[in-house]
Amino acid sequence: MPVDAQPFPDPFPDSPAQLALDPEVLARELAQELLGDPLDEIDAEEPDPHAVAAECDLGLTLLRGDHEQGMQGLRIFCEHRDPRSVPLLLPLLVAPCPILRMSAVYSLGRNPTPLAVEPLLGLLSTDVNGYVRKAVAWSLSNYPEAPVLNPLIRALQVDIAAVRLWAASSLADAGGTNAAKADPAAAQLLQTLRIDSEGAVRSNSAWSLGRLYPDLVEPRQHQVVEALLATLLQDSDPGVRDEARLALEQLEQPEVLEQLQTLVEEGLIS
Repeated sequence: MPVDAQPFPDPFPDSPAQLALDPEVLARELAQELLGDPLDEIDAEEPDPHAVAAECDLGLTLLRGDHEQGMQGLRIFCEHRDPRSVPLLLPLLVAPCPILRMSAVYSLGRNPTPLAVEPLLGLLSTDVNGYVRKAVAWSLSNYPEAPVLNPLIRALQVDIAAVRLWAASSLADAGGTNAAKADPAAAQLLQTLRIDSEGAVRSNSAWSLGRLYPDLVEPRQHQVVEALLATLLQDSDPGVRDEARLALEQLEQPEVLEQLQTLVEEGLIS
C-alpha cells in the first residue's frame, strides 16, 4: 500500500494550539487519521450514526468559529463525510493561513464535490506551500472522474518528493477509470519507477502499477511486469524491492508467479 515519506511520530500533540505551530505535525496527524490502519478498520465496530451526526453538527458550528475552533471543525471533517460541510470548506481553500488551506484540502478529500475540482487543481499547480500541494495530491484520488490525470502526472514529474509520492498513489485511482487513462498513467509511473531519487516515490509507483495492471493493454502489461521484476532484482532500497514483489504477486498471473518461484530457486530472491 502507499507509503508516506516519513513515519508518523507518536504520540501526537493534543493541543490545537500546538498543532497550529507546526504544519508538519498537523499534516502527519491528519494523514494518519485519513489513512489509518486497514487491520484496525476491519476490527472496528460500525460507528454510531447518531454520534457521528452529533459530531458533524458540532463540526459545522466550529467551522463558523474562530481560528482554533475552525481547526477543530476541520479535523472532524477529515474523518467524517457530511455534504453540509462543503460550503464552509470551499472558502478555506483561499485562506491566508497554509494550515487552514491544507486542512480544508484534506477535508474536501473526505468530502468530495465537483465544486472543489478547479480550486484544488489551482492549488496543486500554484500554491507555494508544499504541505498544501501534498494534501491536494492525496485528495485528488477521490476525484477519479474529474480531469485530474494530467495535473497528477505533472506533479509526479516536477514537484517535491512529498507531493510526488502521493501523486504516484493517486494515479492508481485517476488512471483506473478506463483504459485510455490507465495507459498514460502507467507510462509515467514506469518512468518514475526507473528514475526517481526517492525510494518512497518508487515504492508508491510500483504499488500503483500493480493496481493499474488489469486496465492496461497487453504490451503495456508486459512492460509493467518487466519493470517490476527489474526493480525487484536491482533497486537499492529493500522497501521498494518488497513493494515490487508484492505488486507482482498480487497480479495473480501464473506465469509471473512461476518467474518469481524460479528466482527463489536460483537464490536471486529469498
